[in-house]
Amino acid sequence: MLAWGNYAGALKRAIALLKYDGRAEIARPLGQWLAQSWLQQEVLQQCVVVPIPLHDQRRSQRGYNQAELIARSFCQVTGLKMRSQALIRRRATQAQFGLTITERQRNLEQAFALGPDFKRQRPKWPVLLLDDIYTTGATIKAATQVLQKSGIQVHGTVAVAQAQRFNRSSQSQQNTS
Repeated sequence: MLAWGNYAGALKRAIALLKYDGRAEIARPLGQWLAQSWLQQEVLQQCVVVPIPLHDQRRSQRGYNQAELIARSFCQVTGLKMRSQALIRRRATQAQFGLTITERQRNLEQAFALGPDFKRQRPKWPVLLLDDIYTTGATIKAATQVLQKSGIQVHGTVAVAQAQRFNRSSQSQQNTS
């Protein structure tokens, strides 16, 4: 798991603008910065980038999938191939924000399915999942399970931001402050 930064301060505000204020142009520098971090690591270079999909309903409301926009910029810098339709989100899920770890896992059960890109042709190389924020890993775990059930190897995950370690005690402390 590689994250470019911590989900706090200016980065948190930038991601919020991207997701909730229609500021799609913010995805480009986020993807570039994430790509530069990726290129500095000694990691597997041949892989296929798969952005975490949004449900069609949410994508329609937002006008785009922020993970896909970030992935496009990431791939322009790294030279890796992207498959934006490798996974689909087959059911609308509740927003993960504010859910416990167990609720997040339950929320994502059966949420993903293999998409047309990988139904037509399995990838030659392992998959690198890309998301905007990594919190508990529930989203990545659910996506990974679908790919692995289809015999597709998942190399790892990259995210623009990683949230502070999620646990009940830190959530309780934040709620009482």
